[in-house]
Amino acid sequence: MTDQACSAMRRNGYATCKDFLRVFDEDVRGLYQLAFLLTADHQKGEKCFVAGMEDCAKENRVFREWAHSWAKRVIVQNAIRELQPRPSHSGSSALAATAFSQKNGPIGHCDVDAVLGLADFERFVFVLCVLERYREHECALLLGCSASEVREACTQAIQELAGFRPNVFNVYGDRERGDRQKRSRRKGSRHEGTCSRSIVRPPVQA
Repeated sequence: MTDQACSAMRRNGYATCKDFLRVFDEDVRGLYQLAFLLTADHQKGEKCFVAGMEDCAKENRVFREWAHSWAKRVIVQNAIRELQPRPSHSGSSALAATAFSQKNGPIGHCDVDAVLGLADFERFVFVLCVLERYREHECALLLGCSASEVREACTQAIQELAGFRPNVFNVYGDRERGDRQKRSRRKGSRHEGTCSRSIVRPPVQA
């Protein structure tokens, strides 16, 4: 992108290449973690992260305040192209009829190994709908499926994760983990066994 084009985009309120690079630099941890949770593989996650950064660096007419959301969306799209997750249609009719509602908010704490162990489609739906708070229809459009398939997969993922509770911690990092552990010990919280390991391994950039 030329300096002239960059200046024109900035005057119009659009994010420039520098704006996107700043987004990736400031949230390298969170954006890489998103890629890793979607792909369940460090190499594929790194590939999607780098491809997302390169895609965002191209000329995109995205308002500056939407740059971070756009960066996440591009990573999601790259992960979908990489894994091509499809619904398995293995759930029971009773499970499919279970309505999933976000009114109670996302599940903030769950075991990372359990999330990574979900089938590809269920994992994508869980990360997008529950952790990233995408709407069902938006998730369905991204994954090329129906909203009912998204609802079924989300219900399946939540039920599987509900039975996997050996090490519970925030899948988006261990920030303020020490404070949470102190509060947990004082209150006898169920999160007392917070896992200490970190799954974040941002890619090494040249």
